[in-house]
Amino acid sequence: MKATRRPFLVRRTRLILLDLVDRAADAPFAAAGSGAAGGLDRRDFLRVLARTTGSALAAAYGASLLAACGSRGPDAAHPLLRSAQRRNETVERWLFRHTAMDHVRAGAVSAGGSFPAYHVAPAVPTWDSRTMGAWALAITGAVARPQRLTLADLQRLPRITQRVDHYCVEGWNAVATWSGVRLADLVQLAGADPAARYVDFRSFDVDQPGALTTDAKRDQASAADLRAGRDYHECWDIESALHPQTLIAYGMDGHLLDSAHGAPARLHSPVKLGYKNTKYLTQIVFRADRTGGYWSDQGYEWYGGT
Repeated sequence: MKATRRPFLVRRTRLILLDLVDRAADAPFAAAGSGAAGGLDRRDFLRVLARTTGSALAAAYGASLLAACGSRGPDAAHPLLRSAQRRNETVERWLFRHTAMDHVRAGAVSAGGSFPAYHVAPAVPTWDSRTMGAWALAITGAVARPQRLTLADLQRLPRITQRVDHYCVEGWNAVATWSGVRLADLVQLAGADPAARYVDFRSFDVDQPGALTTDAKRDQASAADLRAGRDYHECWDIESALHPQTLIAYGMDGHLLDSAHGAPARLHSPVKLGYKNTKYLTQIVFRADRTGGYWSDQGYEWYGGT
């Protein structure tokens, strides 16, 4: 029997936990009456959350929410927040099913020209072959057969076209039809090592040219590898990368990608939140260890599942 993803079980679970977070945050003020003033600090919030709900999972989730709001908080909270994110990731991995597929709800309208565009560079990233040379997607790292694939090479590989949801961390979703190559096919083509449990997707979308991210500062080899560390990148677990709906997409809604949506090629999958779907791809690196990412290094959840 074909498995289906019930409009994303993890999203439902998160809504339940969000309700627990809200009730926990209100509890101390209800107890104190109208004389209560001010707000809870991060540590008190987590204590109340755990006490009110009796759930370590809810407390962990509350911490992960705080960590994903762009504020890393006081240094003393970092160990707790990291622990909470690890617990949250454990739940998401448990809920993930390789056979569960995203099915657009009946009657859903494709976003078309209203599909949101996002980049971190000051202007829309555009690959200029006159100054940057011919674009190609490099597949490197723990592989037996490193690849350098042009857009024409990608188009010659078995093509998959799928109409799926795109989920944003901000709570909205949009529908589009994507065409491209399953990442699983590229894994076979390059002969990825079974020990490579993580995949880093790198981009030419540059926030601050010349600056290094946390990963590149730790890993000088990566810093010298195809501008890694200066550009947008996100790292995935291999299980999500091999999901049948994870594509290296070069087409959108029947046309080649435009610059606003990640041309020449981008990563897209409904199993990860939007910020994990790297656009403007330059390199796919298979690794035995996991790296961070543009947003993951700023406190957003590393796993980023839907």
